[in-house]
Amino acid sequence: MQDLDGDAIVLTGASSGIGAATARALAEAGANLVLGARRLDRLETIADELTGAHDVAVRPVRTDVTDRAQVEALIEASVEEFGGLDGLVNNAGLARGGEVAELTDEEYHTMLDVNVTGTFYATRAALPHLHETDGTVVFVGSFAGQYPRPANPVYAATKWCVRGFAHSLAAQVGDEGVAVSVVNPTEVRTEFGSEDGDPFEERFDSEDVTDPGAIAEAVRFCLGQAATDTVNELDLYRRDKFAHF
Repeated sequence: MQDLDGDAIVLTGASSGIGAATARALAEAGANLVLGARRLDRLETIADELTGAHDVAVRPVRTDVTDRAQVEALIEASVEEFGGLDGLVNNAGLARGGEVAELTDEEYHTMLDVNVTGTFYATRAALPHLHETDGTVVFVGSFAGQYPRPANPVYAATKWCVRGFAHSLAAQVGDEGVAVSVVNPTEVRTEFGSEDGDPFEERFDSEDVTDPGAIAEAVRFCLGQAATDTVNELDLYRRDKFAHF
């Protein structure tokens, strides 16, 4: 395992849930952070919390991952602030609708733009810098990207795409020293799902599904691998998940 102390890491979707928990875990490990999300006020609150609790630097950057220029500015913020980039965590993602026959064009494109295109923008912008540091890209995937998800086939399709992109990227850049990892959660108690009803943090009790801190530790584990190794894929499921098939 490598020490993350002093590393520069960019994290998308950092204003809540898995993203905010990951920011806390990485700051605790000593990493300097660039946090991206649309809610700048939330990012600033998290940045103040982390710099007050740990000897790290944190730069919040308002970022809509569907906007290429904003994503490129997010990556460049790390280079400007810290002189380079050691890690990228592609965490931003959302779900809309569910029933294919009732899904609007806007809902379809929103899922595709955020979950797939935003991930591509961030990865493309980060790769030249990660080549210089033998850095790591971590994709927050999903159980939905591995198994059929009847509740939301389009969301599942975006996560299958992310997972396929990640593994194919690993084949392309692995011999150049860049590590690529995918972390697949099942349900996590976050704001996820709030656009179409009760969020997961209200829908599930804490003892029933995964806490975002557990996913954060999985991301930290992936980022901390020694230079010769990479975590190809890490599945972190609720214990009873397969009982619901």
